[in-house]
Amino acid sequence: MEWIMSACVGVGLAACCGFRIFVPMLVAAAATHFGLIGTMPGFEWLGSWTAIIGLSIATSVELVAYYIPWVDNILDAIAMPVSVIAGTLLSTSFLRVDDSMVRWCMGLMLGGGSAGIVQAGTSLLRLGSTATTGGLANPVVATSENAASLGLSVLMVFLPLVAFAAVLCIVLFFAFRLLGRRRLSFTKADVPLTPPAPLAPPPPSLPEDER
Repeated sequence: MEWIMSACVGVGLAACCGFRIFVPMLVAAAATHFGLIGTMPGFEWLGSWTAIIGLSIATSVELVAYYIPWVDNILDAIAMPVSVIAGTLLSTSFLRVDDSMVRWCMGLMLGGGSAGIVQAGTSLLRLGSTATTGGLANPVVATSENAASLGLSVLMVFLPLVAFAAVLCIVLFFAFRLLGRRRLSFTKADVPLTPPAPLAPPPPSLPEDER
């Protein structure tokens, strides 16, 4: 049971990195420091004051930057690989697996994969908001992402099974949306272009003596 709870915490926090990279890491650092959750040996540094202060600064910068027009779209491009790395690190630090190689591989597949799916899904939402409203609705999207990242991360510490079920639904939702979008793009690419109909030849001209 303890292995399942730790896996839910690690993978759930990793998925929240898709909303915001540093918010789940800050929550995990604070919860580890105060003994609410425990990491695997070798990851005790996550609960140090140095990590908490550094993550607090990074979180503040990240939250403010997403409210700056057009900067948020640039951050999405940077956040994709970084969120996968952060998700892999978080999930690996909580998975109760003795073999370090297996633990890192599982962390990459479960934590990094879920973080990447959520990040890709939120990026599509922001691009759609930018295209339809010229970026005016992007602060609303950013606020929703901030609330989801913080709320689910805190809930993951105190009610990991409930929070994990919610995160799993979000990951599956974004995964199906991304697959549907990819299938639609392939369908459009496979539609053959209809060649234009040939022009009818002009009517023959009458000789001058028959006019």
